[in-house]
Amino acid sequence: MKQQFDAFIDDLRAAHGKNLASVILYGSAVSGDFVREQSDYNLLIALHEITPRDLRAAQAPMREWNRMGHSVPVYFTVAELKDAADVFPVEFHQMERARKILYGADVLANLEISDEYLRHQTEYELRSKLIRLRRRYIGASASVEGLQSLMTNSLASFIALFRAVLLLHGFEPPAAKREIIAATVSHLKIDGKPFEKILDIWENTSSNKFDETSANQLFADYLREIENVAEAVDKLEKS
Repeated sequence: MKQQFDAFIDDLRAAHGKNLASVILYGSAVSGDFVREQSDYNLLIALHEITPRDLRAAQAPMREWNRMGHSVPVYFTVAELKDAADVFPVEFHQMERARKILYGADVLANLEISDEYLRHQTEYELRSKLIRLRRRYIGASASVEGLQSLMTNSLASFIALFRAVLLLHGFEPPAAKREIIAATVSHLKIDGKPFEKILDIWENTSSNKFDETSANQLFADYLREIENVAEAVDKLEKS
């Protein structure tokens, strides 16, 4: 990927000039459990200021980046990063723990992340994704392939929230997905087998051949354990 990153940064520099403050890679590509053709490259682009003109200037580099199959990065101003650290603690904790500076300054260094809203954001995100998961199941349940795709595509976002759940319990989350699952399962006393099975499918290491019955049962088990995680976070406020 080095050539792609270098070319992308050259395009960003041409588009934004001195306004470009930093480009930071974060998430699984840095933590060590990136799965080619499954994981996405999470990029944070920091500008000194962002106007509609700056966003229009990003069209050319984003078009090429998109063409290679990558999603559009997150844009922040340097000032916004300091102001938003308390509003998006889940995301900023992830960036803080696993990041690589591809260009410019480390704008996340010495960032003060307030956990005042961490429980609220974690529960909100869990329940929002849970509602979305149920809705998407209606269409995905028409085929085994659709179900497997739904489960593998959704798992990474839930694991990101498991990191926040561990922080809420006063535990420093590990970097790797399997370790995060194991720690969450241990702390919450829930069944981790559905998560492990879906991760095996995602990493193409599963030897199981799912039919319609077993795929639907796995989804039911997966849904139940996500509900258990959401309930555990909800109880933290009441305890």
